[in-house]
Amino acid sequence: MPEFMDVHTQMAGVTPEALLDAHKADLAIQDDESVNFKHAWADPESGMVFCLSEAPDADAVQRIHARAGHPYDNIYPVPVQA
Repeated sequence: MPEFMDVHTQMAGVTPEALLDAHKADLAIQDDESVNFKHAWADPESGMVFCLSEAPDADAVQRIHARAGHPYDNIYPVPVQA
């Protein structure tokens, strides 16, 4: 299944607890779109949050994030890894 890295840019001040809560919100409904959210990272100072997922397509990732209350700003396919 394709992998995607999505980026949220408006989450300044995000705490570890808030990041975990947002991630859990995604996990709770990810199966509805056949998405597998693998990991999330955050920089509270810049407000940047990065989420790695497997999904049929980018739209499936967006639908889950939107339903969970935190749509992303950008998404990138990750076809090559080392």
